Amino acid sequence: MESNEILAVVDSVSTEKGLEKDVIFQAIEIAIASASQRHFHEDADLYVSIDRDTGEYTTHRNWIVFDESDEEYHHETHVSEKESQLKVGEVYSKPQDNVEFGRIETQAARQVMLQKVREAEREKIVEQFRSQNNKLVSGSVKRVTRDNIIVDITHEAEALLPRDKLMPGEIYKINDRIRAVLQIVEVEGRGPQLMLNRSCPEMVTELFNIEVPEINEDVIEIRGIARDAGSRSKIAVKTNDGRIDPVGACVGMRGSRVQAVSSELGNERIDIIIYDDNPAQLVINALSPAKVESIVMDEDSRSMDIAVNEDNLALAIGSRGQNIRLASRLVGWDLNIISNEEAEAKVKVDETEFLAKIIGTLEVKEDVAEKIISSGLLSFDEIAYADDSLLKEFIESDDEIVRIKSASEDAALLEAMGAVTEEEDNLESLADLNLNEDDITKLSNKGIKNKDDLAELSIDELQEIIEISSDDASKMIMKAREHWFNE
Repeated sequence: MESNEILAVVDSVSTEKGLEKDVIFQAIEIAIASASQRHFHEDADLYVSIDRDTGEYTTHRNWIVFDESDEEYHHETHVSEKESQLKVGEVYSKPQDNVEFGRIETQAARQVMLQKVREAEREKIVEQFRSQNNKLVSGSVKRVTRDNIIVDITHEAEALLPRDKLMPGEIYKINDRIRAVLQIVEVEGRGPQLMLNRSCPEMVTELFNIEVPEINEDVIEIRGIARDAGSRSKIAVKTNDGRIDPVGACVGMRGSRVQAVSSELGNERIDIIIYDDNPAQLVINALSPAKVESIVMDEDSRSMDIAVNEDNLALAIGSRGQNIRLASRLVGWDLNIISNEEAEAKVKVDETEFLAKIIGTLEVKEDVAEKIISSGLLSFDEIAYADDSLLKEFIESDDEIVRIKSASEDAALLEAMGAVTEEEDNLESLADLNLNEDDITKLSNKGIKNKDDLAELSIDELQEIIEISSDDASKMIMKAREHWFNE
């Protein structure tokens, strides 16, 4: 390409597309280097530099300084220290003659340049919408394909709405108006893309932002949401003004506000509950109107056993387990619904097991062990730090109390050390699956502590916890199951 041609192309494209000239120069540099590549070895590292004032360009080739005696040394990509006068690892650059372009090279350069300009144009549009990421936008349907709906969100920008991001049963035709949440998604090989989503939880929160002025004014906060798109959602709300009822404000006069949101979502059922910092109370609120009789929490595994009477069992679980599943997502704990009878039986089993531990570890008689448990001391830690007056009710000797508390402290320490060792082993086993620390933390919060726990998950269940493709999820689960077949 002649220098005057390059400057003319930069001026015209910059004016037409509204892009910075430097962006066009960079696109042309990449295009010329790409077209020149066919005259060099396929592994050659070329780059082109264009003078921004004159339009003249120069071609350079890079080599990496490498140990010439190394078996991986390749003369097309590597150069020796002696030849380059540089140190190993540095880059040696040498000017090359500019390639004379024929018809094929010119056409190839043109295609690359157009592609780079389109990418730059798309990135510019994406940046304009960066502040609206995860916000509600409106548009009209421009085109409908088998897998996607293309939506015009402004006169110069369009976004993609995949069909799997629609709610069940939704059908749109060309020129239909549509509202959806805008999400900027990084697509491998294509960069950031404008995508739309109507099935995400943010769709519900954004609609409430429109319908409930108190939310926009920060008088009411939406503190959590769990959603089965098109079927049912649960949102937890909190007021920053004690005079305002957050549930009533979101419901509106005669249900007008929540009905407006529900109508936009195909009459999706929406449960609005009071947020509470106490996860147990939040669970009680989330399962209402089902009445919770008792809750046993395990903070290590972030799970709760929730006891309800037989009359409330079906109501608490919901159709196909939907109610308890949404409550679990909302609270961020694994919830297990059991009947009162099952809860009482579980408590008795736990007490019986601990009774045997007390007798064996603390070397006390069965009647003393029973009195310790009946006093509400249900762990070695609680016994070790119990008030002496409580133990004196059934143990006369002060020396015996000191001995029992000391032995309990040792037993509690051993249990803690065993738990730490087990946790380290579990972390190591999950790390074997090439999981990063964030994903391991997410899995642990869901009670997935080791390979065996992960091996029992389905692909969908794993994808609900961490971001992973179906193929990678399948491979990870099969890898976690390998030791089952090798034993």
